[in-house]
Amino acid sequence: MRTVAVTKIGNLRATDDAKRGQIGLVEFPDQPLGAEDVRLRVAYAAICGSDPHLAEGFFGTDVPIGLGHEISGVIETLGEDAAARTGLQIGDRVAGNFLKFCGACHPCRDGRQQFCEHIHDDNRPGMAETVTWHASQVHKLPSDVSLRKGCLLEPTSVAVRIADKTRIRPGETVAVCGGGPIGQLAAQVMSRYGATSLTVIEPIATRREMALRNGADHAIDPGHEDQQERTREITGGRGFDVVIDASGSSRAARGLLDIAAPGATVVYGAMYPVDHEMPLNLSDYLYLKELTLTGVFVSPYAFPRALRLLPYLSTDELTATVYPLDDAADAFAAHLSGEHSKVLIRCNDLDEAGAA
Repeated sequence: MRTVAVTKIGNLRATDDAKRGQIGLVEFPDQPLGAEDVRLRVAYAAICGSDPHLAEGFFGTDVPIGLGHEISGVIETLGEDAAARTGLQIGDRVAGNFLKFCGACHPCRDGRQQFCEHIHDDNRPGMAETVTWHASQVHKLPSDVSLRKGCLLEPTSVAVRIADKTRIRPGETVAVCGGGPIGQLAAQVMSRYGATSLTVIEPIATRREMALRNGADHAIDPGHEDQQERTREITGGRGFDVVIDASGSSRAARGLLDIAAPGATVVYGAMYPVDHEMPLNLSDYLYLKELTLTGVFVSPYAFPRALRLLPYLSTDELTATVYPLDDAADAFAAHLSGEHSKVLIRCNDLDEAGAA
């Protein structure tokens, strides 16, 4: 089974060959099919902003490291008990959650699956010709969601989980920092939650324009505009009731506290450098301003709602750039260039009926 994998640990952007990480196609053994498992022939796998971090050794350095968790595909084989438990059938068009929660540990039984003690025990990469997941991880796509759009189910679930963490009330003012895929999806989801003065903060003009086309009311260019002054103009001097970081930028993270209104919620909804520590004046931000600061790791319980939301979201611009599996290294180079809103890898040539 051909799988896109990290074949050398290092920074994919490094100019020094000795320090540069590498992505390639590796022949992995077929994953075993248990009684409750579902084997998918993968149609599309989207590159996530977190994928290059795996090349840097974020989750370990034993190569090859298989990649891919934002996928869609068609059911090829069902374990003997999988259909009876889920109603899934061979030929169904599906997407899913790359994480299998054990359901038995204390966090799972306490309603906090994101802290499952066995969350990394069964991590199977999906940027491959096939992937085998437990039936609980697989969701049938609605008839009006294409396989290409369907690979955005996982990032949409992250946007839904971010919205959950904001505890937004209709009419509150919202800022989203970062106009990448998660920021774009989060802005659209927050709009449907009733956000007002919805503002995207993003240095790349094409991404600001995309956000404005898809529901944002305002856009701020942090490289050429005074972020705090623009916030005062947009919110009438109050600041934003909800501030979301989807950029993962350590440079941007600290400044978001200054555009938050008193009593606001600030959600750090991205992956950050492991050694980054943000200075925080507790008296100013937590005592006097009473900000609520929170983060997002993964998105348990969000997939069914994300699945129902996905048909309503504008995603054509996020799924426009597609590379074949054989050109996976080029796809990652395109992703790192920043020229594309998102990059997809077509793992198999499947039509919408699931045929090759």
